[in-house]
Amino acid sequence: MALLTTAPRGTKDILPRDSAKWQYIERTLLTTAALFGYKEMRVPTFEHTELFNRSVGETTDVVNKEMYTFQDKGGRSITLRPEGTAGMARAAIENGLLGDALPVKLSYVLSCFRYEKPQSGRFREFHQFGVEMYGATSPAADAEVIALVHEIYDTLGVEGIQVELNSIGCPTCRKRYHEALKAYFAQYTDQLCPTCLERLEKNPMRILDCKSPVCSAIAEGAPKVLDYLCEDCADHFEQVKALLTQAGISYVVNPTIVRGLDYYTRTVFECVFTDKEGNRLVCGGGGRYGGLLGELGGPDYEGIGFAMGLERLLKVMIDQGCDFPPEETCDVYIASMGDKAGLKAFQLVNLLRSDGFQAQSDLMGRSIKAQMKYANKIGAKYTIVLGDNELEQGEATLKSMYSGSTRTVPLDDRFSDAIYEEIMSTAYADLEDAMEHLEEKK
Repeated sequence: MALLTTAPRGTKDILPRDSAKWQYIERTLLTTAALFGYKEMRVPTFEHTELFNRSVGETTDVVNKEMYTFQDKGGRSITLRPEGTAGMARAAIENGLLGDALPVKLSYVLSCFRYEKPQSGRFREFHQFGVEMYGATSPAADAEVIALVHEIYDTLGVEGIQVELNSIGCPTCRKRYHEALKAYFAQYTDQLCPTCLERLEKNPMRILDCKSPVCSAIAEGAPKVLDYLCEDCADHFEQVKALLTQAGISYVVNPTIVRGLDYYTRTVFECVFTDKEGNRLVCGGGGRYGGLLGELGGPDYEGIGFAMGLERLLKVMIDQGCDFPPEETCDVYIASMGDKAGLKAFQLVNLLRSDGFQAQSDLMGRSIKAQMKYANKIGAKYTIVLGDNELEQGEATLKSMYSGSTRTVPLDDRFSDAIYEEIMSTAYADLEDAMEHLEEKK
């Protein structure tokens, strides 16, 4: 029996030492999306199973092999969300968001669940950031989503990301393409895996996404979808490329991209990073979906979106040595000797917290020496020691744990102001030193 203190396979705890990195990434993602007009929406962790069957596609690996599906106590089939788009579309329809001014722009950060083999940067419970846009049919909408992705990586300082672009056409031209694929793969029915044999009849494009080495090798010689685009889809794709070129966003056309979900039409893209070992990592992807909203009972609006896995993004950022903000530490630690001093310390730290400072005092009944060790361990920037003398005099000594400099501060209504003045004067001095250093380098 598994220990109760062991996390389930494929899940990972985010510890306090890492949470600041996660907060920085999530904050940057949502803030950057907001610059493009995307507003955050939060949706339930689980949905009715039929939502994913109809939107993601019954022939996909996600639905066939990877979903966490169970019956609730009312006998309803419920599924933990394997991706974000279906739930966002359902919520937009149900809550009447599609009746607002178009296009509707939404962003999200959420956890997803897929039962697959855990590997580097991929888990059974993982986290996604994504955006969805509803109601825009223009190629400029496709280009804007890709521009947003480009801006995100640029803001986070991630280098070496390559945008790979393709078009998988509309239902009209895809019908011809499916016929061509069936004719091609029919030659290899004795070699295709059982899953791909089933796909051959239902949705032959899914064979192009198979992870089997044999099926992948066969798929390399399959017809390319770009050769089967109708005039409208071909023109749409050319305009997307022209807009990206105009914006100075580099890309490569990769005709093998089909994405792993059935709701995509026309533009699809992936963001690819090659690590030091030469491994190709897909760090995010998305595309346009033409019939999804109508399939779910909403208006027949076009949609386009993008999603990226945060675990993989964090791994790439760490591997590249990207900058993260320093972890916030205690501004002021107030040590105390005796009960009266302890009461005063408790009052003062709460006063500091009300004024926006991170402040702590003793909660363990430690000696002064042990309290100072603890203050050093938690990275306190300043310390104050309170005893009977300080209480009688109505003032105490504020000490910088970095420079060792000291300043007398009053223990009355001016306390927070005195702390603020000292911290700001120190910050200003540090800034002056940094500017002098830059001048010397010049």
